[in-house]
Amino acid sequence: MTRPALLGGRKPLASGSAVLWFLLVWTPVIVALGVIVMESTPNFSADHTSTWMRTSFEALFGAVPDARWPEVHHYIRKTGHFLGYGSMGLVWLRAWLLTWVTPMKHLSTATWRAYCIAMAIFCTMLIASLDEVHQSFLPSRTGMVTDVFLDTAGAVVLISLVSVTWLFGVNRKA
Repeated sequence: MTRPALLGGRKPLASGSAVLWFLLVWTPVIVALGVIVMESTPNFSADHTSTWMRTSFEALFGAVPDARWPEVHHYIRKTGHFLGYGSMGLVWLRAWLLTWVTPMKHLSTATWRAYCIAMAIFCTMLIASLDEVHQSFLPSRTGMVTDVFLDTAGAVVLISLVSVTWLFGVNRKA
């Protein structure tokens, strides 16, 4: 089984292009980590996001009764966790796929992808865990194990969707 043409065509790099390659591959991960760090500050606690999220939500979907807003706000924030860390899982997956395409060329495509998927999920879970530990030290934030599970689930689901497209892409002839 061969690698996808886009990934398998990478040639050995000249010394000057190694830095450029590293930046192209790993910058999305670094940016995603920066977003997580920024969102882990007190400015993104539930107390500070309620007002602007409510304004935005009501502009799109109509008024929400005051008694119902805390529940809606909770679900918006948890959906953000799920999708944000799901996206984080995808950028980790991309980086590992591109990094390991040549070193793992002796493995089957399925095995190579499985290693990359495992690393992407592990890295996402590690970052989610560290984020929750960090938040447990902030007065306006809470570090919760359930958020780590939710964050990891987001990565697993989005990566699984990519894996399903791989399965259908392998069987489809263009």
